[in-house]
Amino acid sequence: MFYREAGDFKTSYEDDGQTFPLRIDRWGYYLIVAVALVLVPFVINDYWVNAVFLPLLIYAIAAIGLNILTGYCGQVSLGTGGFMAVGAYGCYKLMTAFPDVNITFHIIAAGIITAAVGVVFGLPSLRIKGFYLAVATLAAQFFLVWLFNRVSWFYNYSASGQISAPERTVFSVPVTGPETPPWAAYLFCLLFVIACAWIARNLTRGAMGRSWMAIRDMDIAAEIIGVNPLKAKLTAFAVSSFFVGIAGALFFAVYLGAVEVGEAFGIQKSFLVLFMIIIGGLGSIFGSFAGAAFMVLLPVLLKNVLVGGLGWPTDLAAHLEFMIVGGLIVFFLIVEPHGLAQLWRLTKEKLRLWPFPH
Repeated sequence: MFYREAGDFKTSYEDDGQTFPLRIDRWGYYLIVAVALVLVPFVINDYWVNAVFLPLLIYAIAAIGLNILTGYCGQVSLGTGGFMAVGAYGCYKLMTAFPDVNITFHIIAAGIITAAVGVVFGLPSLRIKGFYLAVATLAAQFFLVWLFNRVSWFYNYSASGQISAPERTVFSVPVTGPETPPWAAYLFCLLFVIACAWIARNLTRGAMGRSWMAIRDMDIAAEIIGVNPLKAKLTAFAVSSFFVGIAGALFFAVYLGAVEVGEAFGIQKSFLVLFMIIIGGLGSIFGSFAGAAFMVLLPVLLKNVLVGGLGWPTDLAAHLEFMIVGGLIVFFLIVEPHGLAQLWRLTKEKLRLWPFPH
């Protein structure tokens, strides 16, 4: 009964078209952000940061990036892991070449470098689409991993081929390296998540987002009514790769600290992020968060309940995770292509009309 539009009137189109037109949604969003910024840093420990919060935040950024390209623009990509590697290695080269520059600028610059690389590999989308574009981005994935493995300049001629993040601070607080406090790493990634989600939400609701969705729904009709397919597709690749590059830089510098490209950014990483947006919901910023949360929390839940609580073998729990994820992907593709985001949307609609029939 409390989830109603009655009394929540608007006096302008701008107010009616805002992201959260209902006051209760708006205040709920503010409450979640306030709790994440003010309360969570004081109650989390090292386990919760490394097992849940850091991977959730970083994968959410990567899922937002892929969702912009695949969910909003309709360009299928299987090269997310490779573009995350570009962000990671770009951040590493910048950190070692310019040690006096704040790491925040290094991460943003790594995102810009990844955007440029994404535009280059996005050029085939002007001629091909669907399965053939997926194969082209898959080739980009293998090429980028091969490049970072074979060209020793990218890992500063290290004998192991591994890159390690130097210690860096923000306002004299370490955010990379072994001395980083859990709350500092969490807050550093959270601020990037909030900024990326805000930028993505505004882009998808603006003229650029409408051009992406026009290309996704029917590219020939979109071109007839004046949408430039060259601009729309390449901007989608650029923006998507920018977010994915930031996620890769954070994944390397803040979360892992040291990576080897084949293990950290292999093809399995591309499929993991793709599964996030399929389960969470294509064409939805909320779906990116929901899918990332599901894919991060599921193995943690199975490990704690089945392995820790019931004593199941670790490999059996891992196989069960694959079965659950695979089954859910088939379910959502057949029954609800818009994923968890659509289920949440329908739930809110039913609450707004309850107790009347929907």
